[in-house]
Amino acid sequence: MKKIITRFAPSPTGYLHIGGARTALFNYLFAKANNGEFLLRIEDTDRLRSTKEAVDAILNGLKWLDLNWDGEEVYQFSRIARHKEVALQLLEKGQAYKCFLSSEELDILRVESMRTGEPIVSKWRDAPKSQHPDLPYVIRIKAPLEGSTVIDDKVQGKVTTENKILDDMVLLRSDGTPTYMLAVVVDDHDMGVTHVIRGDDHLGNAARQATIYNAMNWEIPIFAHIPLIHGPDGKKLSKRHGALGVESYREMGYLPEALGNYLLRLGWSHGNDEIISREQAIEWFNLESIGKSPARLDFKKLDNVNSHYLKQTDNEHIYSLMNLTLSKQSRENILKGLDSLKQRANTLIDLSKAIRIYILEEEILVSEELLKLIDVHIVKEYEVLMNELIDWDKNSLMEIAKTLALEHNLKLGDIAAMLRITLTGSTTSPSVFEIMEILGKENTKNRFVNVQL
Repeated sequence: MKKIITRFAPSPTGYLHIGGARTALFNYLFAKANNGEFLLRIEDTDRLRSTKEAVDAILNGLKWLDLNWDGEEVYQFSRIARHKEVALQLLEKGQAYKCFLSSEELDILRVESMRTGEPIVSKWRDAPKSQHPDLPYVIRIKAPLEGSTVIDDKVQGKVTTENKILDDMVLLRSDGTPTYMLAVVVDDHDMGVTHVIRGDDHLGNAARQATIYNAMNWEIPIFAHIPLIHGPDGKKLSKRHGALGVESYREMGYLPEALGNYLLRLGWSHGNDEIISREQAIEWFNLESIGKSPARLDFKKLDNVNSHYLKQTDNEHIYSLMNLTLSKQSRENILKGLDSLKQRANTLIDLSKAIRIYILEEEILVSEELLKLIDVHIVKEYEVLMNELIDWDKNSLMEIAKTLALEHNLKLGDIAAMLRITLTGSTTSPSVFEIMEILGKENTKNRFVNVQL
């Protein structure tokens, strides 16, 4: 059985788009599910727009998502000589021709093509060499004029294109550089790509690229064109929806495992499973389960998935991800407190804000508005009783609060709320008695002193 080989082929003219990351994920999973190879090709032939920063963003984004490619990445620009070689082979075989149309002639033909809906037909398609002028030329493919081209797409189904609407596309420009349509076919063939999994915005290219495969007597790969990701409103994804680079999601506090899981479920399903590990994804992934309709980006669902992964992530690892430089005591406080804090957080950003209650180097400020919610006398009574405690644990600290609640005809929650404001400067937090236990007696006493009651 032929080894399955997929590829991800981004253009390094910007960040690794979230849609591109999903395409890379699908290619990776399909290859790994079939014991195949996942290759990476950087399509950097647009020298004016391609940048090293964009290349680095793509490579780092893929590594962050744990989408490690097999072998070395291929840079398309380095293969220009090979692309040109194939164009000349097609010319020699009579499957392509030199076209000497001037820009003015082309403009006239384009206007006519728009009027009639017919493809541009060059007068040089069948002109004998004896009529060739000594002028700059491009090399065009001789597209078939009759019949049809059928692409048996694994997602879209059978897609039939009447050959009469195919144009004689340019393979080699007048300056000798190859076009995208030629380069991608040559590279996919030479890299042994068996399955081309890409966005359905490329669906129209499949039949045109098939003409090159057929002209070279090469085997056409299996195509799978996946619907694009849309915004929550069903419209094409834009920056206002979240069409950002992978690095932006990292900065927003999402874990790579969570983003990978979420992207997997954007257009692919396995029953009702929502949380799917990478191991399960590799075991279950297939092209047949990719939907035909565009998936919609939903940050609430992403938050839910990320929240799940946060809860499962080791506290030491979470601490390392926050890149903190703190005292040993603050670090220990945070590590003890993370189990409770993780239950309330959706992202690392949420956690970064929540852990401040355990950072000894940071002063806790209580706003005047919140101070109005505190009964100073009750809090001071609690402080006195707290200072007399021998066993410093959350249960003992809670018992004091219960005693005060009975004395003042209040609920335990009322006392806890006042203590929470005093200790954290906020009305929301994990159990205030757990916070005091983690902070320790001296640091808790300092918090009471620092708040001007």
